Amino acid sequence: MKIGFIGLGVMGRPMVGHLIAAGHEVFLYRVKDVSQHLVEAGGKALDNPKAVAEAADVIILMLPDTPDVEAVLFGEGGVAEGLATGKLVIDMSSISPVATKAFATRIAEIGAGYVDAPVSGGEVGAKNAALTIMVGALASDFERALPLLKLMGKNITWIGAVGDGQTAKVVNQIIVGLTIEAVAEGLTLAKASGADPAKVREALMGGFASSRILEVHGDRMINETFDPGFRIRLHRKDIGLALESAKALDLYLPHAANLQQLMNKAIADGLGDKDHSALIKALS
Repeated sequence: MKIGFIGLGVMGRPMVGHLIAAGHEVFLYRVKDVSQHLVEAGGKALDNPKAVAEAADVIILMLPDTPDVEAVLFGEGGVAEGLATGKLVIDMSSISPVATKAFATRIAEIGAGYVDAPVSGGEVGAKNAALTIMVGALASDFERALPLLKLMGKNITWIGAVGDGQTAKVVNQIIVGLTIEAVAEGLTLAKASGADPAKVREALMGGFASSRILEVHGDRMINETFDPGFRIRLHRKDIGLALESAKALDLYLPHAANLQQLMNKAIADGLGDKDHSALIKALS
C-alpha cells in the first residue's frame, strides 16, 4: 500500500520503520538527519504535505499539537490540496476532540475518510509496535485503517465516532498524570520520613497500590532517570485539552487542574523536556 507519514519525531520514526518493514511504500515529509535512516530503509522524502497526499492512498499524521495538525492539513501546500475521493487520513496525534471533528468534516467534503487514532505507550511502545491506540471513525474507515494500526500497536479499540478517540486519549492522560503525581508524592513522603523509597516501592508492588506507573515511573523517580519518554511539556498540553473539554461541558475536574499547576511549576523549573516522571522534582 502507498502510505504517507508526516511527523517524524521520537515516536513517529519507529512507527514509520514498522510500516516500511512490512513492505509498504512510505512517503515522508520533513526528513531531517535524525530520520535519514528511514530513507535509507526505503522511505521516499517529498517536499510538502500536498505531495505526500498526492502520492499516497493513506496519510498518517503524528504531530505535537492541534495547530500543527491544522497547518499540515489545511495550510498552503497542505494535505487537503493533495487529497482525492477515496483517500484516508489517519491522525495519530493527541489534539483537541472539538477541532478533530471540524477537521474531519472538512476532509469529508473533499470525499476522503478521516480517522482519529491517538496513542499511548510512549517511545518504548512505538519501538516495540505495542502502542495502545484509541480510535474514533466511521466503521468502514476503521476497518480500512486497522491493518496499518496493527503494525504499530497491540491494544486497538474502536471507541466510536470521530473525536471519540481523542476524548479517550485526554481521559488517559488525566489518569496517567494523576497517578504519576500520586507516586511522586508518596515517594517524596517516604524519602523525607527516612524510609528507603526503593524498598517502599518494592513493598507496594506486591499490594493494592501496585501499578504500571509505580513499576516504571517509580523506578525512574528513584534513580532520577528522566530522559524522555514522554515530555512534561507535551503532557501539560494534553491536560490543557482535558480542561478545555471540561470547561465546554461545565465539568469540575479539580485534580486535573492541580496537576496542570504542578506541570507549570515543573516547566518553570526547567523540566519541560524531561520525562513526566520528573514531576517528582517539582515537589521539592
